[in-house]
Amino acid sequence: MANTYTQMYIQFVFAVQNRISLIHPDWKDELYKYITGIVQNNKHKLIAINGIPVLYS
Repeated sequence: MANTYTQMYIQFVFAVQNRISLIHPDWKDELYKYITGIVQNNKHKLIAINGIPVLYS
């Protein structure tokens, strides 16, 4: 079919056992930039990237 447009959204969720917060605030931004670079190098568009708040005791 001519002029067919397809759009697909995929959501990735990374989680560790017991949902422990392992992303330290000092390197969170660098990690998000790295993941964004991987997505863009594969010619995809990243709509949102985020994480849960870190609760350290």
